Amino acid sequence: MHSSFVPPRQVKIGDAAAFVGSTPRAIRHYHEIGLLPEPERGGDDRRRYGYEDMIRLLWIRRMADAGIALDDIRDALATGTASAAADGGDGVAGTLERLEESLAGQEAELRRQRTAVQRMRAEGSRMGLLSDFVTERLKGLPEGSLRQADLDSLLVMERIYGPLGAAVHATRFIALATHPALREESDRIDDAEEALDDSVAVDDPRVAQVAAERHAFESALQAVIEESGLEEADDALFDTWEALHPAAGEDEVRTMSAFEATSKMPYDFSPARLRCMELVVELSAHDSPAT
Repeated sequence: MHSSFVPPRQVKIGDAAAFVGSTPRAIRHYHEIGLLPEPERGGDDRRRYGYEDMIRLLWIRRMADAGIALDDIRDALATGTASAAADGGDGVAGTLERLEESLAGQEAELRRQRTAVQRMRAEGSRMGLLSDFVTERLKGLPEGSLRQADLDSLLVMERIYGPLGAAVHATRFIALATHPALREESDRIDDAEEALDDSVAVDDPRVAQVAAERHAFESALQAVIEESGLEEADDALFDTWEALHPAAGEDEVRTMSAFEATSKMPYDFSPARLRCMELVVELSAHDSPAT
C-alpha cells in the first residue's frame, strides 16, 4: 500500500541527538554555553529541532571529533555567521588553521616521547633516562661495571649542570668502574661520610679525619684520570659541546669539583657533614699553586 507519510519538519531532542550521534545531555550543554541557539518549543513545551539546527549540530560534532574545543567552535561559528562566508566563515578557517598547528606540535612531541621510550628500552631504563651526550661518554665500558647508583647520580648531575656537566662527572665513574681498588676505597669513604650524621658534633675528630681521607682519595682519583687519558677525553667533550652549542659557557663546569656538585644537591646534610665538605675544599685550596 502506498504511503503518503511525510517526515516531520522538526524533531525532538532525542531524535536530533540520535541522528547526529550525540546525546540530549550534550545538546543541552551546547545551549547552556551559547554554542547552539535554543530552538522554538512545541505545544507540549518541548524543544523542536529543524533542518538548520541539525546542520549546526553536525558541524559541532564533526569539529569536536577533530579535537576543537567547544569554546573555539562557538567563536568560529559565530564569526562564520557574521561574515556569511560560503565555506563556513573565516572564523572556522582560522580555527582549523590553529588546530592544524597545534596538532603538528603534538605530533612532534609524540615523536620525541617515542624516541625517548625507544632509548630507554635500548639502553636500559636508567641509562636511557640520560641524554645522548652523557650516554655516549659511557660507551665502551664493560656491561655491569656501572652501578645503578652511578647512573642515578649522573641523572642528578644532569639536572644541576646539564648534559656537559654530567658527561664530565661521568669520568669519575669510568675510572671507578675500571679500577676496583679505587671503587673499594670510594665505598669506604662514602660510608664514613654517611656516618657523620646529626649525632656527630662539628668539632668531632672524625670530621677532620674523614675530610683528610676524602681529600687523599680525590687526589688519587684525579691522578688515575690523568694517567688513563680520561682528562684528554674530557677536553674532547668540551670541544664537541662548543661545536654543538657555540654560545654556551664552560667555566662553571671546568672548575666543578665533586664536592661542589654535591653541595648543590637538594639534600639536608648534617652540620658535621657540611663541615667535612668545607675542610675538603680548604685542603684542595692548599694544594693549588699560587697565582
